[in-house]
Amino acid sequence: MSSDTIPAFGPTGGLATGTWNLDPERSSVEFCARTLYGLIRVKGGFGRYRGRFDLATRPAIELTIEADSIDTGNERRDEHLRAADFFDAADHPRVSFEAGGATLDGETLHAPGILRAAGGQAPLDVTAAITPAGDEFEIEASARIDQRELGMTWSPLGMMRPTDLLVRGRLVRG
Repeated sequence: MSSDTIPAFGPTGGLATGTWNLDPERSSVEFCARTLYGLIRVKGGFGRYRGRFDLATRPAIELTIEADSIDTGNERRDEHLRAADFFDAADHPRVSFEAGGATLDGETLHAPGILRAAGGQAPLDVTAAITPAGDEFEIEASARIDQRELGMTWSPLGMMRPTDLLVRGRLVRG
């Protein structure tokens, strides 16, 4: 079913009309990267971001993240992640995802789009569970990216593995 034919009724039908925003007070943008040949997991998130969802516009989904808001709980590591080896936040202050359209199958949303970070871009397929919560929606979206596709190739001895991305939270009327 294409995003243009999502019915305006049913549990997720309200998503088909209007603009929905990711509520930063009740949401999170997180990641989990495996390193040391997949044996160690580095978890973190971003403190500043905004997200918009509107199936009547193009792009239908937008997420913009301030790259310097990265936080893994280790300031030295965070400084390295902000540097040119990774996000290059000084020259590329934002990470963004845009999906031109989306398909909804029950409460599962599929949104192929483009992830841009550190001056590079890569295709990204996002899958999200969206459930009604009163007059709002809960969302849990996930994707996996090989950061080398974005030009983030720093990895001693090839120890870095693809990164799992996760957005959790609430969509509220915009």
